[in-house]
Amino acid sequence: MDTPNLEIQIKTLPNLPGVYQYYDKEGTIIYVGKAKNLKKRVSSYFNKTHDSGKTRVLVKKIAKIKHIVVDTETDALLLENNLIKKYQPRYNVMLKDDKSYPWICIKNERFPRVFSTRRVFKDGSEYFGPYTSGKTVHTLLDLIKGLYSLRTCNYNLSEEKVDAGKYKVCLEYHLGNCKGPCEGLESETEYNENIKAIKEILKGNFKDSLQQFKAQMLDFANNMQFEEAQKIKEKLEVLENYQAKSTVVNPKISNVDVFAIVSDESYGYINFLQLSYGSIIRAHTLEIKKKLDETDKELLELAVTEIRQRFNSKSKEIYVPFKVDLGEDVKVTVPKLGDKKHILDLSLRNAKYFRMERFKQIKIVDPDRHANRIMAQMKADLRLSEEPRHIECFDNSNIQGTNPVAACVVFKNGKPSKKDYRHFNIKTVEGPDDFASMEEVVYRRYKRLLDEEQPLPQLIIIDGGKGQLSSALKSLDALNLRGEIAIIGIAKRLEELFYPNDPIPLYLDKKSETLKVIQQLRNEAHRFGIEHHRNKRSKTALNTELETIPGVGEKTVVELLKKFKSAKRVAHAKLDELEDVVGVSRAKKVYDYYHGN
Repeated sequence: MDTPNLEIQIKTLPNLPGVYQYYDKEGTIIYVGKAKNLKKRVSSYFNKTHDSGKTRVLVKKIAKIKHIVVDTETDALLLENNLIKKYQPRYNVMLKDDKSYPWICIKNERFPRVFSTRRVFKDGSEYFGPYTSGKTVHTLLDLIKGLYSLRTCNYNLSEEKVDAGKYKVCLEYHLGNCKGPCEGLESETEYNENIKAIKEILKGNFKDSLQQFKAQMLDFANNMQFEEAQKIKEKLEVLENYQAKSTVVNPKISNVDVFAIVSDESYGYINFLQLSYGSIIRAHTLEIKKKLDETDKELLELAVTEIRQRFNSKSKEIYVPFKVDLGEDVKVTVPKLGDKKHILDLSLRNAKYFRMERFKQIKIVDPDRHANRIMAQMKADLRLSEEPRHIECFDNSNIQGTNPVAACVVFKNGKPSKKDYRHFNIKTVEGPDDFASMEEVVYRRYKRLLDEEQPLPQLIIIDGGKGQLSSALKSLDALNLRGEIAIIGIAKRLEELFYPNDPIPLYLDKKSETLKVIQQLRNEAHRFGIEHHRNKRSKTALNTELETIPGVGEKTVVELLKKFKSAKRVAHAKLDELEDVVGVSRAKKVYDYYHGN
């Protein structure tokens, strides 16, 4: 399918946080932006008049929109930063690499230092972040230094130099901020235990540290040091609200390609994320039409090769959801947990949302293709011998046992065909008997279709469990249609699908499109039946005492009830009041009925 027009692209964007990219007609990226709601933000460009002339020119040049879905607004901010630096779009403010977001570094050295930095080096040190706020970094470092005694000097504290007494403790030691590892006054084991606890805080696992801070706060409060206790409390609130890390930036993941796939009966959708030095620098989703019912493994192998060639990727490692064969030049990793799994899950989410948006676009642009896909999916999911192009669904409706009626709704090619809907007043059943009522309406419906030589449906859905399904089957048997039409029952409570002569119900995935079509049929049958039932009760309700008055018709009754609201008030009305509503002649008949001898 060709790229849909802008209006359709905007209509099908998700209401999720992410980054959007605008392209001109030459395919050049001209703007990158972030949003906590992609659909609202992108729509705003096209729904209002902009004061800025540059913005108006930008909007005129937009020919295509791409987007990447992420988990949080912070992730969107970081990803926007990466993409602007990578592509330097014409209408974005230029970002210089030395103005990057801050990280917290735990230096790779004996007695490691902990400090903030805006540069990440591959020297074996551990980096946490990046953080979108320098205030968060300073608060975290203050918290860490307030709880643990760490050195701040940049001495090389090798064992030989410390043992040789090369260094002397400084003011930080005398202030109680450092325990003096430079003179061997603190063991490496004790110091490393503190570093281990600090890493847990920076990863977000700070349960133990929170308990220690709370104890420290209570100690200050018990000693009447309320200002100090308040400071600890404020730091605790910042720490509890701190977002541990971003899934879109991690310096451990360097120069890697990430691929994820979702597929259906006809198409495969493969998402590609390219990471460089821990940051996403490219995202693309490829749609592949199946020719010979290819497996996901076959599609993914084909797509990985095609995408890497198209974008000239030289990455030596790829992350995929399952093992694929790509030769010996590439390392294939199937992540199971941690940051690698997070980035693979992000790729999978983007593939799923691309597929959903494609479905919405196809529904608007190419309804025939949409119907074909739905029909093929339903045939497979429901184990049918042919596609259910014509489906009929039955529902009984008898509220408190009165006016029993039934409804039959008809879907053709997955859409309601309202001209074919039918109501049934139950004729042969006394009282509320759902099973007998179902047997009657199914028999009447298909007896008539056979007599009139009308086409029969490929699938019948009965709103109810095994009892209603058995009743419907009796009617199909009586008409010699058993085996000619597929029939299933849907139980309301657990969305169980029952098949004839099979005691075990079928459960479809709650997000399955097949189940959604069946639920739509069931809900439509219920609505249609209730509507008919309500109309029937309303008509019955009009048969009041007023209609028994000789010479008074339905129109007169309606006019009187509109004015007086009830038959009782009509009975107590004065003659001149009645005359004002229905005229002299009819008013006298009504008045005489209630006041005559």
